[in-house]
Amino acid sequence: MKRNPNRAKQRRHTLRVWTYAQAQAARPYVASVVSSLREHGLEALAQQQRARALATRPGRPDRDTLIAQQDAERLGREAEDRFQDAVAELQELDIYSLDPLKGLALIPFIHNDQLAWYVFDLFDPQPFRFWRFQTDPEDTRRPVTALQRGSASSTRKA
Repeated sequence: MKRNPNRAKQRRHTLRVWTYAQAQAARPYVASVVSSLREHGLEALAQQQRARALATRPGRPDRDTLIAQQDAERLGREAEDRFQDAVAELQELDIYSLDPLKGLALIPFIHNDQLAWYVFDLFDPQPFRFWRFQTDPEDTRRPVTALQRGSASSTRKA
């Protein structure tokens, strides 16, 4: 007899963890995708703001205003779709955006048998300067030392 037949099975995701050398080798690609993520996010926000500004103008909107508002909404949706595509592209590599507008992403690795994250900063000349544990607050930044540059196992259950 099955227990809880309507309950969905719990899935375990195997998180790919990276070595420092692998993260460094992928840096140009990660930078490209994080940059695209940022650009699409900024474009989506700009178009949404433009559409809101047109919608909240005082008085009755004329034909040109209505068309401009619809164009801004459409362009905002298209930018949001491209943004989501870039998010998915990073997630396929088990890289996660921390703050897309600031160009921050997290790349998982194992340190002292704990899940940790290299903090990728698009605008830092040394984009892998910092790291944090999974349990640390989001704004925690620890300097990367020789210990974090060591190798990690290739997979880990998360």
